Amino acid sequence: MSKIGRKPIPLSTAKVVIKDNLVSVEGPKGKLTHEFPDCLAITQKDGFLSVELKKNGRQNQMLWGLHRALLSNNVTGVEKGFETKLKIIGLGYKAQLSGRKLIFSLGYSHKVEYKLPEGVDVDVDKTGQLLTFKSIDKCLLGKACDAVKSLRKTEPYKGTGIIKEGEHIRRKAGKAKAAAG
Repeated sequence: MSKIGRKPIPLSTAKVVIKDNLVSVEGPKGKLTHEFPDCLAITQKDGFLSVELKKNGRQNQMLWGLHRALLSNNVTGVEKGFETKLKIIGLGYKAQLSGRKLIFSLGYSHKVEYKLPEGVDVDVDKTGQLLTFKSIDKCLLGKACDAVKSLRKTEPYKGTGIIKEGEHIRRKAGKAKAAAG
């Protein structure tokens, strides 16, 4: 039995339409759809969504927990939305928003442009060092944040680069500290 798969998903403001293996979730923030494999059945009653296993087996149980989690993320996304904050750390490092593009100054000899995918919005603070990404699709939000983080990976000696807020960077000792110690 999947511990995650058997948990019901509470619905507060989302409306769910189940048609064959396709589940459409619509809420105040938007609409998302998710396709399920044939080994799972989705039922809705009393303000809860349940994902049940039709055919038993190890592979089907793994799919059960995975698709229940993905459906739960869709419900949360259309009801509340998701938000991720990225910090830009470094002297002269900053970002600007120009339409649907982010323009970064990251210490390279040129500016780096990143086009935002559809469904992801971003807010840049006045200093250009804090980016707030918002979306209803958690997977799309994670991919966009990872793509921006890969533009300037965090350097372990000075700690400069792009990091998620709350992420801890393991710092290395420099030559002078290593020789003295």
